[in-house]
Amino acid sequence: MSEIVMLEGHESQSVLQTVTGERAPAIMSYLSKDKWHVAKVLMRELSGDRLYVEGCHSSGKPHPVNIRVEQPVGLNFKHAYGKFVFDTTVVALEPSPDPEAGGTIVLAVPDRIGVVQRRSYFRVNVPESLKVKVVLWHRTSQRKSKQSAHEYFEGGLMDISAGGAQLTLPLKASETDPTGVGEAEFRKGQFVGVRFTPMPYEMPLMFSAQIRNVLPTADRTGLCLGLQIVGLEASDEGREVLSRLAAVVDRYYQINQSAGPHREVHRSPTGPNPSHIPAGALQ
Repeated sequence: MSEIVMLEGHESQSVLQTVTGERAPAIMSYLSKDKWHVAKVLMRELSGDRLYVEGCHSSGKPHPVNIRVEQPVGLNFKHAYGKFVFDTTVVALEPSPDPEAGGTIVLAVPDRIGVVQRRSYFRVNVPESLKVKVVLWHRTSQRKSKQSAHEYFEGGLMDISAGGAQLTLPLKASETDPTGVGEAEFRKGQFVGVRFTPMPYEMPLMFSAQIRNVLPTADRTGLCLGLQIVGLEASDEGREVLSRLAAVVDRYYQINQSAGPHREVHRSPTGPNPSHIPAGALQ
């Protein structure tokens, strides 16, 4: 059964009317030149078949969004019992009523909106009985030298949610070490591709993510990356991945619970803190 509930007609319109009335914040994602971008916006007005949103920096200050008419976009926002996701298209760009604001983006009102329960966005540890490998790669090869021998990097998945993940990668022991990564290989804000197989008998999951934190592990033998998953709300295929991720979160949680009270995972937005992972790596 799908982990995403779809709202249509009056139900979806009612949700949009409520969040625009509250000028609720949302996250907009879009592809430009094969690269994902994310921007914070305010849901400002719903009028007929048009949804008006306004660019806004995470600090709350106006922030212009580099986007064009007919650009497909995805939006997600928190409301009531879950996170709401949908894809749509930019139909116009207008100046904001407030001259100091970041500009108004006019979107086509979506036919339907998906809802993912909030519990899917709480981090859960990968069960101790599983050793889940993660393959990571740079979304573009432009910043990698032609002499580079590695396009893909392998690490271990530590925790996962429908909105993010935490993983570790081994560091190179020396410049001539053919395995591991260099300390400067990944940086905060960079977009990467991610692939992992949740259970041995399942098909792999693949998605794009933005690096939010890069910290050394406590023993200094690896890098700990905190990732924010991006772009899944922007297409039907992405929402299928999102649905699978939500199911994985629930399955891992159930496995951790069945392992006994001493291994129980507490559902919190940051998740547990493994002893060998720096506390600052958690989001």
